[in-house]
Amino acid sequence: MKRPKRFLATVAVALAAMTGMACADYPERPVEFVVPWPPGDIEDAITRMISDAFQKETGVPASTVNIKGGGGLIGATHVFNQPADGHTVGAFTANIISAHIIRGNAEYERGEFEPLAVIIGYGMMLVAHADAPYDNLQELAEYGKNNDVSLGVFGLNGPPALQTMKMAEELGFAFGSVTAYDETTCQMVLNREIDVTLGGGILRPCLVSGEAKALAAYTTARIPIYPDVPTLEEQVPGISTPGWTGLFVRKDTPQEARDLISRIAKAVVESEEAQAIAANQGAVVQWMPADEAAAFADAFYSRFESLLAR
Repeated sequence: MKRPKRFLATVAVALAAMTGMACADYPERPVEFVVPWPPGDIEDAITRMISDAFQKETGVPASTVNIKGGGGLIGATHVFNQPADGHTVGAFTANIISAHIIRGNAEYERGEFEPLAVIIGYGMMLVAHADAPYDNLQELAEYGKNNDVSLGVFGLNGPPALQTMKMAEELGFAFGSVTAYDETTCQMVLNREIDVTLGGGILRPCLVSGEAKALAAYTTARIPIYPDVPTLEEQVPGISTPGWTGLFVRKDTPQEARDLISRIAKAVVESEEAQAIAANQGAVVQWMPADEAAAFADAFYSRFESLLAR
């Protein structure tokens, strides 16, 4: 007996509803790019460019949302608690997929997030007021052996903070105090709220003005726009683990979503505008694809485990 066309159509609709997302084209609703830090630094600027480009190409609303707090943990947990469907993307710094997991602070485990790419290498530096009585790490250590030196960081679990405290240990002194902030700014240094602070591009204005000075660059090589600032590795070999940011999604995110996000983001990262931002902030902005990024992140995790164990 032949079944009526209306009946067959009804069955087709029901099957489509049952399979849900499997039949839907990505993206089917707004896409959120989460930066787990306050606005203003380079990961925020580049991520906003990516979300704008995503919305322009797809016609689907896309936004960059800053969910700060907990050294990046609150924003990362938000991404973890969303469906693994590509509609929530994390712009995660290295500590989010290493330190928080190693120390048992995270709700998520290793492997719950997978990189689409590593996109930023930070021009992280240790900065002091211009008239501080030290110009490099050895001079800081000599001063710190007889005087209290306060340190400001943006997350006690982050690689820059841990490297800095390890540096002090290696050079035979201890900071008088270590305070964690959601962001470190020029004003903290200029107001002498703290003696030395860790930061990236957000500290550039007071370095350019000459009101502050850099004692060390936490990078693999000297930063081109600060050629006279020696690296941490040059001054205290063996403890450097440079900071970086990557784009991450939940591990079960469909390949269709990964491919679209990656194609759009890669074009942004390689654009003249993004490269100009990198040069201005003393950072490296480049596209390290998913397979290389995964191997890089694994190697970083191992190096960081060693740093924590020292």
